[in-house]
Amino acid sequence: MPDPAVARPGRPHLRRDTQQWIYDYVIQQSGLTYHWWSEERSLPAKVRSQAMVSKHLGLRALEREEKAAQQAAGGDQTAALKLYFQATRDFMKAQHAVLELNAEKRFLYSGLERCYEKVRELSPHRIERVEIEWEGDLFGGWLHLSPGPGPAPLLFNAPGCDTTCEGSPNPAHVPEHRRGWHVFSFDGPGLGKSNMRGIALTDDNFEQAASVALDALRRRPDVDPDRIFVYGAGAGTFWATRLALRDGRVRALATKSGYSSLYYLMNEDAPSYKRLYGFLTQAATEDELDRVLARMTVDGQLGQLRCPMLMVTGEYDLRDPVEEVFRLFDQVTSPAELWLFADQFHRPKFTGDRSVHEAILDWLEATLADTPPPAAGNQVRYIEPAAEGLTGPHVTFKRRWFEHGQPTGSSRQG
Repeated sequence: MPDPAVARPGRPHLRRDTQQWIYDYVIQQSGLTYHWWSEERSLPAKVRSQAMVSKHLGLRALEREEKAAQQAAGGDQTAALKLYFQATRDFMKAQHAVLELNAEKRFLYSGLERCYEKVRELSPHRIERVEIEWEGDLFGGWLHLSPGPGPAPLLFNAPGCDTTCEGSPNPAHVPEHRRGWHVFSFDGPGLGKSNMRGIALTDDNFEQAASVALDALRRRPDVDPDRIFVYGAGAGTFWATRLALRDGRVRALATKSGYSSLYYLMNEDAPSYKRLYGFLTQAATEDELDRVLARMTVDGQLGQLRCPMLMVTGEYDLRDPVEEVFRLFDQVTSPAELWLFADQFHRPKFTGDRSVHEAILDWLEATLADTPPPAAGNQVRYIEPAAEGLTGPHVTFKRRWFEHGQPTGSSRQG
């Protein structure tokens, strides 16, 4: 990490840099760079420190790319698509770990682009590049077109700070397409290609660029301009919410985690996050970075939201203290729901095969159909670990584990 004497814009020396030794130990023990409470090990076994992440994820990406080419040559297009997408995501995560525009980052990002072109070739649906110009800079993302007829609703996806627009959705499985929707994933300022172009993130330029992208998408004859949803998770929650606050054309807003002050993400989660934001904002000092981060908030603004909002969080998400989430949820005056997953962290899930993402899409679909919200109003669903969905004996309307909750009964999302 940067010595105070050699700190520079994008690589400021941070107070948390002194935690590197314990951070490396946690990576070695868990096989993860964050979300250490998870039971999975996502890093290659050879990784023993943060500095090793980019190399060994890059090597795994190259191996998967080679295997994908072999499968494609042998005629197994399904296996090739799966492997090329896995390689894309490995390259994405590998370049994410490099916090400067150097030769290694460009090598890894070129691998991401190369593999994603193969993904596009093999995809069962058309994936189209959409680019817009705003204030002299070029921004873009990937539009996954629904194969259905006529102008279709659009889900606008704001990726998180540790991903790019290539990371989601998985072209082999796009549940939005079964509902007849397009999906657009956007590399706003600081993300993906915008990052590689040297476009720095500010406290408000992501939502401004996203609104201009929305202009271009709504002009397309295959997009229904009156049925636009916005979705974001993690840092994408902040950008998605700020877009919905800014742009009255958003029909509904669905979010997952990332509500609270960035203090928690920067100081109580992995040390890598503050280094990442230093790079994305190109801050020269930690004080400068802190000033930018302080302005990145929706606190005090949620009462201005004009569309329905869904909030989803884990009861013990490190970056979202639950009482802080309640405080922000209570600011929302438009129809809203909060799903609180008991004893869970940043990646909540149901027991069984039901996916949280599918439940979120159900909520959006009900909003699209103008189904009225539950009579109980803006309530919190407390979802116990044994719950298989949004209703049943393990789901109640309450906020805290020790309260006596009201049964959920039937539900439009259940």
